Amino acid sequence: MEKGYKTLKIYELSHNLAIMVHKMTLSLPKFELFEEGSQCRKSSKSVSSNIVEGYAFRKYKNEYLHYLYRSYGSSLETVEHLEFLHETGSLSDNEVFTTLMNDYSELNKMLFGFIESVERHHKRPYFVKEKGLDSNY
Repeated sequence: MEKGYKTLKIYELSHNLAIMVHKMTLSLPKFELFEEGSQCRKSSKSVSSNIVEGYAFRKYKNEYLHYLYRSYGSSLETVEHLEFLHETGSLSDNEVFTTLMNDYSELNKMLFGFIESVERHHKRPYFVKEKGLDSNY
């Protein structure tokens, strides 16, 4: 089983945030549990899921970037859901809201920086041979 993506700080933070969001949404009012709460859970889990899926395609720069941008978009979507929940009073715990917003702000900076790094410095993984250079692969 591939564990390389688990060494990425963006994966670790996004995974932990998804767990925090999941737990937080279970305490929302009943009418929000399956509406905004469900959307918030889905988008928060999509952040780490796209990092994992993109990691599998990392030898292909454009494909890797595609999943990283999807991850970034899902993170921004989660922030929007959190803001809706807070502004409507469904997420009334200011400390939880502030913590999540600060952590997502940090994650978004990290994701954006990681995307920029991949755009500038992408290299094929060691296990990918250049076509025609090694006839054994």
